[in-house]
Amino acid sequence: MKISELFKKEKTVLSFEVFPPKKTSGIESIRAAIDQIAVCSPDYISVTYGAGGNIANTFTRDIAAHIKNDCKIEAMAHITCVNNTKEEVLTVLDGFADAGIENILALRGDINPDIPPKTDFSHASDMISFIREHRKYDNIGISGACYPEGHTQAESLADDILNLRKKVDAGAEELITQLFFDNAFFYDFREKAKIAGINVPISAGIMPVTSKSQIERMVTMCGASLPQKFVRMVTKYEHRPDALIDAGIAYAADQIADLLSSGVDGIHIYTMNNPYVARKLTGMIGKLL
Repeated sequence: MKISELFKKEKTVLSFEVFPPKKTSGIESIRAAIDQIAVCSPDYISVTYGAGGNIANTFTRDIAAHIKNDCKIEAMAHITCVNNTKEEVLTVLDGFADAGIENILALRGDINPDIPPKTDFSHASDMISFIREHRKYDNIGISGACYPEGHTQAESLADDILNLRKKVDAGAEELITQLFFDNAFFYDFREKAKIAGINVPISAGIMPVTSKSQIERMVTMCGASLPQKFVRMVTKYEHRPDALIDAGIAYAADQIADLLSSGVDGIHIYTMNNPYVARKLTGMIGKLL
């Protein structure tokens, strides 16, 4: 089933994100965690593109296939421009199809300093257009990423939204946001996207904080703003790891409750492969969905 079909059921779509193991580890190392996360019964689970060149395509495919075929939950596999040539994209898509995977998240991807980037595609919109040129892949659902506070390399949020419109026009059927901790940014972005003619469903990406170092790393990568309420929470509990995890889950639950009351299309939870986070948060918001 295409992910886009889930948004036609007049309910908020709940999705999770997991990531592959490092290239030196086998998939078995995270299978138990994924099985426990799947018990929460999200509408779909996406699998990120791991490090390690072409082997990452294999890890992503195999984990997505496990989710789809063994856990019986719809799966979405990430695929990136910087890691794949045109020929490799077609090979990867054929591998996904053979594994029963019907949905992808098309991304530019982060450049790995140890692996020279591929240059066939400059932007995710270019890769989406390329895929849509091949009728063979008409049955594949394509999603795209978006940034409520604007991409870190964009000149402005307005400029970023114009580029996002190109991604949707190229064939992206739904969008998933980068993480954010202040819902006001999401609401402002959603309104501006609508004005720009972007009418596909937008899922809000939420990451429950599990450690101070995790947040510092993610903020460095994506540039998300940290509200004072959030900073106070992290500061208060940074030396009490268990308390910080529960406080982070509670903060995420408050974010989600507010988003649901405002009619968000979907909630996409960055689980960090942590079953406790997935179960606890799902239990807190389950009756609101």
